[in-house]
Amino acid sequence: MGNEKILGRHELRERVEQWRRTGERIVLGNGNFDLLHVGHVRYLRGAKALGGKLVVGINSDESVRALKGEGRPVMPEKERAEIIAALADVDAVIIFPELDVRAVIREIRPDIQAKGTDYTAESVPERDALAVYGGQVAIVGDQKDHSTSEILRSRLGRKP
Repeated sequence: MGNEKILGRHELRERVEQWRRTGERIVLGNGNFDLLHVGHVRYLRGAKALGGKLVVGINSDESVRALKGEGRPVMPEKERAEIIAALADVDAVIIFPELDVRAVIREIRPDIQAKGTDYTAESVPERDALAVYGGQVAIVGDQKDHSTSEILRSRLGRKP
């Protein structure tokens, strides 16, 4: 994919194992990241502030369409991954085809899953996968008053 931070599933497992051997904590963030905005940056900065290595899971084009509807994503998955990988706070990026990040959680067993403020610790869909091995949820970022859907609707006059 042309960027050493963008990894396949096998490469990600190996990288996480290397980090763990050196005592690093693993933090997982995830999302669509379609049209990067300040809310995304603040979320990822908050996730990185938890300490350790930040892995970011990005929904594939097909899973974004299933979650958000036709016309989404606006940007293709490889471009979204490249943009997220360019951020200094991000240590690794994986594109995942599932509708949620449970499979990635099962594979890399992050110490913490960082979710945005549109969730509570109790409403995180993947908390069951974390509970299996004692992983934790952390809510990070600013209040959810930024969204790609809202930007498309209000600023670009598009149906999200």
